[in-house]
Amino acid sequence: MPFACIYVPNFPVAAALRAEPELHAHPVAIFEGKPPLEKIIAVNDKAVGITPGMTKAQAELCAELALRPRSSLHESAAHAAMLDCAQSFSPCVEDAACDTALLDLAGMESLLGSLPEISRAISNRAATLGLAANVAIASNSDTAALAARGFYGMTVIPPGKEAARLGPLLLEVLFANHLEKDRRDGDQKKNADRLLETLARWGVRNLQALAALPEIALSERLGQEGLRLQQLARGATSRTLVSVEAPLVFEEAVELEHAVVLLEPLAFLLNRLLEQLCVRLGSRALATQELRLTLELENYSPFHQSSASGNSRSTISYCRTLRLPQPMLDARVFLKLLQLDLNANPPGAPIVKIHMAAEPAPPRSAQGGLFLPPSPEAEKLELTLARIASLVGESNVGAVELLDTHHPEGFRMRRFISEPPQKKAREKASDVSKEQSAVTALRRFRPPLRVHVALENGQPVRVACAKKKDVQGNVLWKAGPWRASGDWWEREAWARDEWDLALQSEEAISFYRLVHDLLGGGWFVEGTYD
Repeated sequence: MPFACIYVPNFPVAAALRAEPELHAHPVAIFEGKPPLEKIIAVNDKAVGITPGMTKAQAELCAELALRPRSSLHESAAHAAMLDCAQSFSPCVEDAACDTALLDLAGMESLLGSLPEISRAISNRAATLGLAANVAIASNSDTAALAARGFYGMTVIPPGKEAARLGPLLLEVLFANHLEKDRRDGDQKKNADRLLETLARWGVRNLQALAALPEIALSERLGQEGLRLQQLARGATSRTLVSVEAPLVFEEAVELEHAVVLLEPLAFLLNRLLEQLCVRLGSRALATQELRLTLELENYSPFHQSSASGNSRSTISYCRTLRLPQPMLDARVFLKLLQLDLNANPPGAPIVKIHMAAEPAPPRSAQGGLFLPPSPEAEKLELTLARIASLVGESNVGAVELLDTHHPEGFRMRRFISEPPQKKAREKASDVSKEQSAVTALRRFRPPLRVHVALENGQPVRVACAKKKDVQGNVLWKAGPWRASGDWWEREAWARDEWDLALQSEEAISFYRLVHDLLGGGWFVEGTYD
């Protein structure tokens, strides 16, 4: 039964490089602690002369060094991306550590190919997610974990060759988890240091020498812990993975060293976060129908004095939610929609932190028909509607939804959702005459035209409009009135009489809808009939 291990070496640096890919070509050091006691905890291979344990002040002497504080946000996002990578290849994944994930590959060879092909695919997927990971595959999970920590790149250990392949590795690989613990787990680190010191006095430097020791003598001197370490060195352990059910949470965040004021540099940062979210969603075969953007804004309060400076700095949250009509997975479309939204609703203060969350949704599935008209792409349609909304207002764009009322303007605008065209059923021969019948449409004037009406026995006989000269003349024919009223219990109460009439103008006869507002007393021409 093969197992795979994904290990991200130098995890704090890897998380920082994932958040800022432009730092790959520069020496980078990660520090933590409270000033003035900040210390370097991790560096990349380009930071020559900088070692963990140095103070920040000492590291600042290197002008080309990029110093970054340790960020729990970046590490949480990198850890979630690592689990997304693992769960895209196997349903059984163990979250072994912040930088390590174990996969059960039983039955996956028939789906994903040979073990070298699977290891290559896992490595490529991790690189796509922004992580430079070591991938190892072996017949048991512990051997895979040791190989991933000890060998660079991709490693596949055939069954029965575990001890030979692990032999050259140094003993420190057995205690990697304990040696990387901080002061809170000092006891485990002390035990690991004690065992390493004991084995070093015996002349044991690698796993091959440890595996060759006699079991009884090792047990008498180091106890069960010594036998466990020897079994690990031989690659002879066997255990069941503790599968993790990670929630489908897709979030990315970035803390800014300097506040961002303009929308153009903000768009650059948003694009990076959106690309990372889309890659993570794509690795899980998901899309998103809702994006939530939270911006932490600077809020200087001059009325609260602090001991260190004149003003105390605090932040306020500014949230924007982008709801999509259909599940999508296009970072460029998301970026343009957010740009249009932020142009219409600017934050109004410098931005110090950006948090982006995507609500996962199954990708949309649509099958086109040979005899159906093509529908517009959902991404392009949503982008077009957003551009129109930025010009005319969000409340003036959408689809008309009729309300349950007799009011002539009884409708509201709802979000337009493109639905696939449905093939109409064949009409019966008796319905052909209905399709060929004439239809009269009312073309409304917005706003309605105010007119002067001459009455005779309470009925209109002449109409004149000062704003539009075409709408005037004697009434040749009329029908009505039709009285309607409603909402009398509210301030927006209405009552009106409606007439359909034909006016004789100089050129032709035209048909109009005439309305008498019973509450306001005015007369209006509401529209014309085509």
